[in-house]
Amino acid sequence: MRVAPTGRSAEILALLRAICMALPEAQQKPSHGEPTWFAGKGKVFAMFDDHHHGAPHVSVWLPAPAGAQQILIANDPERFWRPPYLGHRGWVAVVLDTRPKWNLVADLVEQGYRLVASPNLVAKLEQGVAPKSPRTRSRRRSPPYSNSC
Repeated sequence: MRVAPTGRSAEILALLRAICMALPEAQQKPSHGEPTWFAGKGKVFAMFDDHHHGAPHVSVWLPAPAGAQQILIANDPERFWRPPYLGHRGWVAVVLDTRPKWNLVADLVEQGYRLVASPNLVAKLEQGVAPKSPRTRSRRRSPPYSNSC
């Protein structure tokens, strides 16, 4: 069993938790020793990684649309990487311990949520329930994985 994050990892986790829990019916449960968020009682849309299996960074793993993983990694390999176990399914890891753009993280979390959430939950999101970055009030509206990253 893993120990709860402390110091900077705990601060990062708190920011990520605020983004994830702002989504309709989001639930946090431990999975593989790390905080993990589920869309309602359904599928995983975000997994926290606090140096899991010796990873060099604190990050979040997210499902991504087809082709997005390759674009994100190609445009910013210091920020994005292919996580083990889920990378072959198109998931992308976002490094969080090197001053990320939290509005971008919020956008990516929301995109991951939309990919796995039930139509009912997506409809709730469309009705105005959306994550806000804990660091900013404005949000990007263009897909964060476009070629203009």
